[in-house]
Amino acid sequence: MSSKAVAEGASRRRFLKGSLTLIPAVAVLGAGLVETRDAAAGPQSAGQQYQPLYFNAAEWQFLLAACDRLIPDDENGPGAVAEGVPEFIDRQMETGYGHGGLWYLQGPFLEGPAELGPQSRLSPREIYRLGIAEVQRHCQRQFAGKRFEALPREAQEAVLTQLERGEPAFEACPAALFFGQIWQNTREGYLADPVHGGNRSMASWRMIGFPGARADFTDWVDRPNQAYPQGPVSIAGKRGGL
Repeated sequence: MSSKAVAEGASRRRFLKGSLTLIPAVAVLGAGLVETRDAAAGPQSAGQQYQPLYFNAAEWQFLLAACDRLIPDDENGPGAVAEGVPEFIDRQMETGYGHGGLWYLQGPFLEGPAELGPQSRLSPREIYRLGIAEVQRHCQRQFAGKRFEALPREAQEAVLTQLERGEPAFEACPAALFFGQIWQNTREGYLADPVHGGNRSMASWRMIGFPGARADFTDWVDRPNQAYPQGPVSIAGKRGGL
């Protein structure tokens, strides 16, 4: 699923089901690899009330706009911003993951196939900081001084599609590397347990029939292609309804 596919109205349900095969279960339920903070503050209006821990004000506006284009609100339910995905990403930047603590970041740095994992010297924090700056410079050159978040939605989607293709050639942070980082984290946040800041209303879990952290649903395992009737439950015990 790409930003172009989102723009063309591809099925979000199909995307979510496919994403579950690409994102480890620990990123969805949070069992050990990511740090958590109390998410009891409740919903926030389009990400504006949350005070970022890592991103500065200008970077935050970019993140809100980019996440909104990657998973927009539609007839299937709320999108990434409404579900708190930018907050999820910001929180992760303050963890060991954000600082690159889960990766080997010593040289030499060589080109390698994707199955060998990240080959960059940059941590996720650095990828965001450098990548956002590169995108904003590109937008200001191409769109008469306008920043990404000030562009029409169609232009934003075109920029994201360019980044996915590895265009243009950025110096500080490759375009494809930056797009891969924000796209991966957006999917993770949209599917994560609400304790991490994203998926606040468990809308994505309801959409795909995922039961969440329910203690027992083994009686439903042998019923393929039947919708789970009870609705999801978060780690904190919040019920998502149907």
